[in-house]
Amino acid sequence: MTILVTGARGNVGRRVLQRLYAAGHSLRASGRNPAELDVPDGVETVALDLNDPETFIAALAGVSKVLLYAEPDGIVKFLDEAEKAGVEKVVLLSSSTVEGPGSENDPLAHHHKIVEDAVVASGLTYTILRPGAFMSNAFGWSYSLQAGDTIDQVFTEAQVAPVHEDDIADVAVVALTEKSLEDQFVLLTGPESLTFRQELEIVGEVLGRKLIINELTREQGEAQMSNFVPPPILASLLAQWEAAVGVVADTSATAERITGKPGRTFRQWVEEHGAYLA
Repeated sequence: MTILVTGARGNVGRRVLQRLYAAGHSLRASGRNPAELDVPDGVETVALDLNDPETFIAALAGVSKVLLYAEPDGIVKFLDEAEKAGVEKVVLLSSSTVEGPGSENDPLAHHHKIVEDAVVASGLTYTILRPGAFMSNAFGWSYSLQAGDTIDQVFTEAQVAPVHEDDIADVAVVALTEKSLEDQFVLLTGPESLTFRQELEIVGEVLGRKLIINELTREQGEAQMSNFVPPPILASLLAQWEAAVGVVADTSATAERITGKPGRTFRQWVEEHGAYLA
């Protein structure tokens, strides 16, 4: 039977696809425009828009397992069609915001909780992955890094435990191919609690540059980020960061407890992606 990887262009989906391909699994990669997907030879591609039920039946035909990203619109219909198609397991890429303080009023958490609840209620076997901040969020500094050495940042002393996308992908593969994580909610963090200031210091060290950090007020940060972050998501991010100022982030839920491999560090991520940052 075939594993369907939705969001196959994404940071996690692309990595999961590569791992499953290397292990010899039958795969189908989906996207709104399958012609834009860059997949290994022999991997089937299919059009799937989680907001468009007309794309569900063809995408799910012959599928036994699904790696699913969180999209509330159409989720109940998608899961209904998955059950009809004989899907046995869904691995959902959710968010740690769902279990954070004040999550009931958090737009980002609400977005993911709707999908989580639908997956659990579907009766299908599931694994809910709840990663925290992605290390790839650091790409948000790339425009400033390319323009010079001064980086604007709000809440510079907020602490996060960013998780490497490869660690998320490793756990997702375990969830898709083994039984050990069935019907579980899996929190994922990185191995270090870092402030944004510390992250930027690591970026500067790896790039060999002396970065100047310009701390913004909340209002300045909101005005600047509103140009590229939707208002509900921006409000959620700023609230999370403000609450994390001076608070050591939990680093107990690394991928190591599942994969047996040490969690990848932020410095490692920057060394891997430095050329794309600057």
